[in-house]
Amino acid sequence: MTVLELKGLTKRFSKTVAADDVSFELREGEIFGFIGPNGAGKSTTLRMIIGALTPDAGEILMDGTPINKNRHYRQNIAYVPGDINLWGNLTGEEVIRFFMKVRGYTDMEHKDRLVERFRLDTSKKCKAYSKGNRQKVALICAFLSDARLLIFDEPTSGLDPLMERNFHEEVTAAKKDGRSILLSSHILSEVEKLADRIAIIREGQIIETGRLETLRHITRTEYVVQAEGDLDALKELPYVHDYEVTETGVHMRVDNDAVGDFLQALAPHQPSHLESLPPRLEDIFMRYYEGRREQS
Repeated sequence: MTVLELKGLTKRFSKTVAADDVSFELREGEIFGFIGPNGAGKSTTLRMIIGALTPDAGEILMDGTPINKNRHYRQNIAYVPGDINLWGNLTGEEVIRFFMKVRGYTDMEHKDRLVERFRLDTSKKCKAYSKGNRQKVALICAFLSDARLLIFDEPTSGLDPLMERNFHEEVTAAKKDGRSILLSSHILSEVEKLADRIAIIREGQIIETGRLETLRHITRTEYVVQAEGDLDALKELPYVHDYEVTETGVHMRVDNDAVGDFLQALAPHQPSHLESLPPRLEDIFMRYYEGRREQS
């Protein structure tokens, strides 16, 4: 079942096109990763979804209904931006309870569990909170909600590694509950770890959408080779890139459609060790931008 669908979303600010014909869909019980560099159009797209910006063109549907025909659709959304502003003179506890009252949530046991999980001192006033603690308040409120769609824009900004792990576990639990998660992050390993599918956005345009396994064909596999002889001849091959000699062996990246040719070329060198490192989401992402720079 499709929970959220974007059809040709476009948003301009003067002469700048922040989002250009953006289209994708998010299914029930799915974690959808949304990646791109700063200024690519991620936050603009998310703000259109929550109604903070009005698209110049295109359509947003929730459960198959355009959001402009359902003014209550936001009740099914919990949104956490990358930088949180809270009421400075209220304590963390007061802010959380306020949001619980506004949204009609009464599960105090769940609230206490999340506060303990994220190690938040709720007795402090929000003006004394660090960025990370402000982020924790927003995350706790989002996970407390019964929203069917959770939208996170750089959610772990300001969090330490332990809190990042706790966030990942809460997201996974939300998915198991059947909720849908739209995750925008510049931490590519985070998206790679959590997302079922991803969309890559560049200069306001979606340039690829799909499961990670189906996107690996556009990148290169890294090999680490150890051999008695000199391997320098391999770096002249057109499908070998980023050749580097290190203490652990010779590292090189090979085009995936030329792996057979590479292994044939390597065989005469009688390697004593050959290790392949699978492509990472970061490799896929950087490959796009390297290609862009080479063309410009």
